[in-house]
Amino acid sequence: FSIALYILVALDTHRKESLEAGLKYLIVGSFGSAVLLFGSALTYGATGELGFNAIRDATGADDPLFVAGMAMIIAGLAFKASAAPFHMWTPDVYEGSPTPVVAFLSVGSKAAGFALALRILVGCFEPFEAQWKLLFTVLAILSMVLGNVVALAQTSMKRMLAYSSIGQAGFVMIGLVCGTEDGFAAMVLYMAAYLFMNLGAFACIILFSLRTGSDRISDYAGLYQKDPLITLGLSLCLLSLGGIPPMLGFFGKIYLFFAGWADHQYLLVVVGLVTSVVS
Repeated sequence: FSIALYILVALDTHRKESLEAGLKYLIVGSFGSAVLLFGSALTYGATGELGFNAIRDATGADDPLFVAGMAMIIAGLAFKASAAPFHMWTPDVYEGSPTPVVAFLSVGSKAAGFALALRILVGCFEPFEAQWKLLFTVLAILSMVLGNVVALAQTSMKRMLAYSSIGQAGFVMIGLVCGTEDGFAAMVLYMAAYLFMNLGAFACIILFSLRTGSDRISDYAGLYQKDPLITLGLSLCLLSLGGIPPMLGFFGKIYLFFAGWADHQYLLVVVGLVTSVVS
């Protein structure tokens, strides 16, 4: 899946920015994959098992090799989901890639990353829930704060949505940290809502860039006079990404916050509420 994405990012071969984005994504993505694989090797070394259930039943929590392996697997998953501080590839790759590819990348890689995280964490590391929950709590807070605050300073629409996607990864991780059925259901609902609102926003950006050849935020000034339909579509999608009622994004966040509060993840919910205001 990652190899296909590296090719897609560099698809616009006559643009230097696209080739640069493809190379950056290849180098950083390969490093992320290497970390994930090395963590898997350490986990195998500690348990002598490859099956998810067998790893779960093996006693390895006190083994430093096992703990290091689990930490590296989580770091590799964080790379895939573009969670801070493993987000360094996201802004440059989003800005340089062809816009339709960014639209797919922003939804596809994140959904795949979280699906993989759920499968591995619940399947392999269920007995060590306290350890990985703590790690994902830190990742979620960093992602929500950094993604939403740094997005404010951006001048490029694609770069702003890149930082927004880092912030959205933080919101989704609230459901992952809960580890409950309600938390996982809220994750799936939010990812579904994110798919529609992000693809909708990028569709409007594609239409705008086809007409103007620009993705600068300043060039969107006065857009309503030129194209009311694009303005309406983009406004609805951005309001939904911000979590404004009665948009779909609002209900996605509400269910995540409810699940977090029910699981006593008070710090995550408060940080989520504050950073939602920022977004």
